[in-house]
Amino acid sequence: MVKWGLRSASAVDVEAVAELRAVVMRPDLQRLGRYDEHRVRQRLRDGFMPAHTWVIEVGGVLAGCVALRPAEEAYWLEHFYLDPGTQGRGVGSAVLGSLLERCDREEAVVRLNVLQGSAARRLYERHGFTLETEDEVDVYMVRHPAQG
Repeated sequence: MVKWGLRSASAVDVEAVAELRAVVMRPDLQRLGRYDEHRVRQRLRDGFMPAHTWVIEVGGVLAGCVALRPAEEAYWLEHFYLDPGTQGRGVGSAVLGSLLERCDREEAVVRLNVLQGSAARRLYERHGFTLETEDEVDVYMVRHPAQG
């Protein structure tokens, strides 16, 4: 597996992360007929919360990001994007596993949504997420804390 690290995000990361989101989400959004060049970046800018976001680095270079936003009785896993060149190398699974260990220690429920048909859903299912509800665009998933 590739050596990776997490660092706290800052406001200066927003544009790089917005661009990464556009690249990563483009195939799924196009398949769903929902890709909009401006909107895909603006939605990230509008919801970017550096206090709850980490930048994933490989070799000291931005390779992804992930956010874990506290909400009522749960965390929301959001903005989990990996550069296509980093995908499939174990980084996403390792990052997700690390965050979920933290949530398990807090006995916290974690929720997320993923686009219909996205390959990322398999990653989430391997880590214990199950279907909560879905619509024509999004699949909403939940993971209850692992019992120690």
